[in-house]
Amino acid sequence: MKKTPGQEPIELFSTAAGIRAVDSPVRVKIIAMLKDREMPFDAIVEGTGRAKSTISVHLNDMSTEGIIGSRLDPKDRRKKIFFLNSGYIGGLLRDKILVDDIRDLFSRNGPPDVPDFFKIIFRMIRVELYMQGINVDPVLSDAGYKVGGALYEQIGSPDLDELLDRLEKFWSGHKLGRIEVRSRSPLIIYVYDCFECEDLPLLGRPACAFDLGMLRAIFYAHFGEDRAVDETECYAMGHDHCCFIIGNPHR
Repeated sequence: MKKTPGQEPIELFSTAAGIRAVDSPVRVKIIAMLKDREMPFDAIVEGTGRAKSTISVHLNDMSTEGIIGSRLDPKDRRKKIFFLNSGYIGGLLRDKILVDDIRDLFSRNGPPDVPDFFKIIFRMIRVELYMQGINVDPVLSDAGYKVGGALYEQIGSPDLDELLDRLEKFWSGHKLGRIEVRSRSPLIIYVYDCFECEDLPLLGRPACAFDLGMLRAIFYAHFGEDRAVDETECYAMGHDHCCFIIGNPHR
């Protein structure tokens, strides 16, 4: 689908000199290509379908801003290999508008207890960021991954059934939700009453980036290799649960 003006994403990157915003569609496309692998100049030109002079200007500007870097091509030292030289933070979604009312959360069941209060705070921070058009999923996923790695040290087990049992008890015991293992091949986990997304407005897409990061780290530690973890159903998509599928190892 062709995007109308104002719908192009704005990507945010962390560089040594600070945060840099990239809103040029050409630059966004270049960065998307460099996220996967290093690329020579000619391959970038071919991938973007733009003139060499145009790409050269963009590459030079992004190099100056610290978003990308370059090195000499060992096969031809007259040419350069370009690579991403910054950390991806998130994106601005220009046209994203969410309707939310904080008063409803307090009036449903009276004043919340401490865990529920912090869940509301977490939710409201996310909602406000969404309403400002800021996608923080990459940051939440990274944070969840760190928490998941630390959590595995407490609940880890070489036996998968034991690990899943401990995971279920931890989730329910800390009011993170209720875990139900629906399948072991492939490994499919449902989460009911999900702390991360149950009260989010409908977004039309999965919203449990923190949970996703936690599960990736936990099963990486268990299996000793990185496993694909996908969220296919979510409260933020209109479902009554969240569904995570732990897939095959990344190759």
